[in-house]
Amino acid sequence: MAIGVPLTGHNRYVTALAFSPNGALLASGSHDKTIRLWDVQSQRPIGLPLTDHDRYVKSVVFSPDGDLLASGSGDNTVRLWDVQSQTAIGMPLAGHDRYVTSVAFSPDGALLASGSGDKTIRLWDVQSHTDTRVPLTGHDDSVRSVAFSPDGALLATGSGDKTIKLWDVQSQTALGVPLIGHDGYVASVAFSPDGALIASGSGDNTIRLWDVQSQTAIGMPLTGHNRYVTSVAFSPDGALLASGSGDNTIRLWDVHSRTTIGMPLTGHDWSVTSVAFSPDGYLLASGSCDKTIRLWNVHSRTTIGMPLTGHDWSVTSVAFS
Repeated sequence: MAIGVPLTGHNRYVTALAFSPNGALLASGSHDKTIRLWDVQSQRPIGLPLTDHDRYVKSVVFSPDGDLLASGSGDNTVRLWDVQSQTAIGMPLAGHDRYVTSVAFSPDGALLASGSGDKTIRLWDVQSHTDTRVPLTGHDDSVRSVAFSPDGALLATGSGDKTIKLWDVQSQTALGVPLIGHDGYVASVAFSPDGALIASGSGDNTIRLWDVQSQTAIGMPLTGHNRYVTSVAFSPDGALLASGSGDNTIRLWDVHSRTTIGMPLTGHDWSVTSVAFSPDGYLLASGSCDKTIRLWNVHSRTTIGMPLTGHDWSVTSVAFS
């Protein structure tokens, strides 16, 4: 059966979803310029919308301790919010010259990374709300995805320039040369749980796996999608990789053999924009431009209940606590 009723309240399509670390809250960001907090158990909104952004909200993420929420927006800023009081903390973090596409907390919660259409990455000190240094530059197109390694030592960035860069977080310098192998923009990057691998999804319809230590591609690209890959996610044990695509499907891959597992998961009527595993690895969630979120049983690769509906525009990001 479907889990509860749709969460409704945004006036335009939902662009970002994130669960709190304890799983009690869900945050949603929207093109209506607002962020909403929801009680997961009752599936009801908590308080009023957070309304301080001047343009669409593209990305939301909880801090590891769940006390803060960060949001990136088309107004070129990042905001930090106190989750308990549901109020903005200080002034917006300003410095990017174009829209903010992606935000990510470091595992210890001390730093926040933001990627932008201005081709740069900024690292922010969460406590002081200031840039730690000058922006990280080197990409030749928009930065579309940022991800910290599990130990917080590295940052991976994917870009419209078709490359992935690795950065040393402490020195804030690029490591080695860019990872080159995709023929289209890099839409999504993710570290494996042990930090040994990076997965990347691209506009060239493929996924690549990279060895972090040697900074080289592992084998041939993973092929099977017929359109651009929008999102990649490792299972909690690192054995599986999920990918969502503009071909309306989700695929599951065996990381060790780099082969697809079974047939693609079908059911969405439009591009799949985001995929996320539950913490126990039992469920996979997918968000789509068809305005729905679907839950899948990973073992049986079947959909669970009916799609979660209620959004007026596309769902572009989903995340489990």
